Amino acid sequence: MTTSKKSASPEQASLEEAYPSTVEGLVLEERLGYALRRAQLKVFRHFDDAMREHDIRPAQFSSLVVIEGYPGVTQSSLAQTLSIDPPRVVNLINSLEERGLALRVRCKRDRRSHGIFLTKTGEALVERLKGLAEQSDLEATQSLSEIERRQLLTLLRKVYASEEHGD
Repeated sequence: MTTSKKSASPEQASLEEAYPSTVEGLVLEERLGYALRRAQLKVFRHFDDAMREHDIRPAQFSSLVVIEGYPGVTQSSLAQTLSIDPPRVVNLINSLEERGLALRVRCKRDRRSHGIFLTKTGEALVERLKGLAEQSDLEATQSLSEIERRQLLTLLRKVYASEEHGD
């Protein structure tokens, strides 16, 4: 574990020290949450760049992929699958419907529920987006070998899967 840097008196502190450019030597360097957040920021920057022309955000992309994989998924199931608050899912689906990418269809068995389906436009777009997302991931993790990238993904899945299984 690293130790924190010695604190200087205000008189001793230089302007450079007041504006750090790294956390080297600080306890943050050893914190998983900090490292995950920094990695997430980098990955999301690449993702945002890749999706800019389609005006797609990460939650929209994830929703489109789940709807594609599970046609007729309900809003509550989508919320649970993606760990999104149900009210946010309503807004998310509303925006996808407004853009002509998805539609709600009343379920025959339970008239209170709606299944969510991709439109033809949504189906075509999600195929394009999946390729862009893959390329974005590769660019964001270009400092990793393919084996390291797969190991990182496996370890991250293990971390969040433990929550899903109640560990």
